[in-house]
Amino acid sequence: MSQRISCYLRLFLLLTSFFSVRSIRAQTPAQSIPPFEASQDIGAVVHPGSINYDAQAHTYTLSASGENMWLTKDAFFFVWKKASGNVSISADISFIGKGTNPHRKAVLMIRQSLAPDSPYVDIALHGVGLTSLQTRDAPGDLTRQMEAADNAPTRLRLEKRGDYFTMYLAHGNSVPQLSGGSIRVLISGSFYVGIGLCSHEKDIVEQAIFSNLKIGIPEPVSDPRLYSTLETINIDSSERHVIRIAPEHFEAPNWSRDSKYLIFNRDGLIQKIPATGGTPEQIDTGFAIRCNNDHGISPDGSSLVISDQSQEDHRSRIYILPIAGGLPRRITKNAPSYWHGWSPDGKTLAFVGERDGNFDIYSILIDGGEETRLTTARGLDDGPEYAPDGKFIYFNSDRSGQMQIWRMQPSGSGQERITNDAYNNWFPHISPDGKWMIILTYEQSVTGHPENKDVLLRLMSLPDGKITILTTLLGGQGTINVPSWSPDSKQLAFVSYQFAP
Repeated sequence: MSQRISCYLRLFLLLTSFFSVRSIRAQTPAQSIPPFEASQDIGAVVHPGSINYDAQAHTYTLSASGENMWLTKDAFFFVWKKASGNVSISADISFIGKGTNPHRKAVLMIRQSLAPDSPYVDIALHGVGLTSLQTRDAPGDLTRQMEAADNAPTRLRLEKRGDYFTMYLAHGNSVPQLSGGSIRVLISGSFYVGIGLCSHEKDIVEQAIFSNLKIGIPEPVSDPRLYSTLETINIDSSERHVIRIAPEHFEAPNWSRDSKYLIFNRDGLIQKIPATGGTPEQIDTGFAIRCNNDHGISPDGSSLVISDQSQEDHRSRIYILPIAGGLPRRITKNAPSYWHGWSPDGKTLAFVGERDGNFDIYSILIDGGEETRLTTARGLDDGPEYAPDGKFIYFNSDRSGQMQIWRMQPSGSGQERITNDAYNNWFPHISPDGKWMIILTYEQSVTGHPENKDVLLRLMSLPDGKITILTTLLGGQGTINVPSWSPDSKQLAFVSYQFAP
């Protein structure tokens, strides 16, 4: 009997020793590895990760397995220190060897907790060269990402300023440049900042080297400059992709009917850019050199409608010209008039006009003639857009005391409210398949549709009225003033803004 107890005791001590070793390997103090405090595996990891610090070369070589850093929880190796407030982390990153999975990830990360489903933001350099700003907004939420236009950078920098996170990328010895729109994620109080590695294959260990590492406070922005980012977002995955970022102000993308390009306005002119990115080119609009952000493409793709204020009293009027450019033909006599919708049959325009101090919705034939007033409610009616089947015109109105989405028949009859919540909702855009509506949403306290505000892009399912948040950004005026759906109803184009040194 005593012999059996002795065997059980030895087995117990052996198991205790085993799990104790596993625990030590899973969370290793790193006081000797400046500037970090500890390193550990996050989530379910088969092969424990490790870090090798070369004090002379100041390099950190990480070895890790881990199935993925995606969806609702993560599995990777993380080396960290605690921080709070604004923070910046930068490093040169390179993988060792060809790797097994092209989507192995080496990351700079800011993480709310060490739980596998924690909110976080990181810059993930994939083995294939894809680089993205990944986020999880709340515990257990799906991971989202913004893909940078830049591929296979060698130096990365992640900055947290307040609730906004920004990605900077560089090649070689150049200075990292702003490489995407800011993402707003609420990571507060004390959090974790550090470097990480995931092999993307649970049974395989990969390696990456981090060098020239710096963790500190972002440089103060004494003379901030506005950057505009033209992006697309997939409505199923919420993945954002950067098309163009520049230290200039541009607005309001439209997607071409053949999916090949986007148009937007900049400095009073209309620009065109491939949907995959590239160099913008100017569309000839003749005398119309003060175009605002109310422009769009005809249903058959042959014509461009603009709202321009370069003539006469310099108040906005509506013009039509060939899609390739040419002499604009004036449609509206009265001003100001701002275009927003084109009927599916191509014969009628819907627009906003200010008449006698009141903003209402009007329609007019593309051949010109007299305008028809469709709304008469006191206050502001704006953003009219036809449904793809032509049965309704959707618009936003503050007639209830708060800006909400409404719709009516093309004649102006049957006006009914579509949204009723605690936000201010603007610029409804209906997907070409008629299933979805995108809305630009401000907080309740915001008046009008100003620029550079915290806004949401929210997606409504028209069959059941369910609304979900597609993404958060700094924007507003200029973000989605006009129709911006891709022809296949799977993506949206928009512009986000940020201020950077």
